[in-house]
Amino acid sequence: MTRKAGKFNFEEALANLEALVEAMEEGDLSLEESLKAFEQGIKLTRECQAAIEQAEQKVNLLVKEGHLPESVPFDNAESDD
Repeated sequence: MTRKAGKFNFEEALANLEALVEAMEEGDLSLEESLKAFEQGIKLTRECQAAIEQAEQKVNLLVKEGHLPESVPFDNAESDD
């Protein structure tokens, strides 16, 4: 399960999706098991895509608000020669 106490775990969902794909590629699943795995894979794909879209929206919001780290020039003059 990828949701624990209502919180989505992207890495766990992705690992579950990879395991489903591997199991289906092996070809050892029955038709019913394959359909169930496919259905679960679609659900996981949608959840992962939604999480990615949320992350992109958050990044875009932070960039628009100016929350980017400032670059500081490297000063070689302070090093001991």
